[in-house]
Amino acid sequence: MADQARPDPVAQLGAGSKERRLTPRQARRLRIALSSVGMAAMAVVLALRIASRSSVLVVGVYGLALILCGIVIELSRNGRTRLGTWLLAVGLVAAIGSDWLLIP
Repeated sequence: MADQARPDPVAQLGAGSKERRLTPRQARRLRIALSSVGMAAMAVVLALRIASRSSVLVVGVYGLALILCGIVIELSRNGRTRLGTWLLAVGLVAAIGSDWLLIP
């Protein structure tokens, strides 16, 4: 009888719906993985840019992007996945945009 009182989460999506959503744990792990990949990519780009031309601006832009990826990992670990997703997207676009616009 207690089982009937609890609604089935799959039934809430609709009978004909094939939509599957991530659980909060899966969402956190996905954001952590994406942030880790972004952090590794920024580290590689930073090393390549420093090898081609050493500049304080290059280190600053990519250093801030690395710090941002670390912040997003911590936010995801604490359950703030939506905020982390927005920060990661906006921050990486800003880093790439500033590289394109500011660094010769």
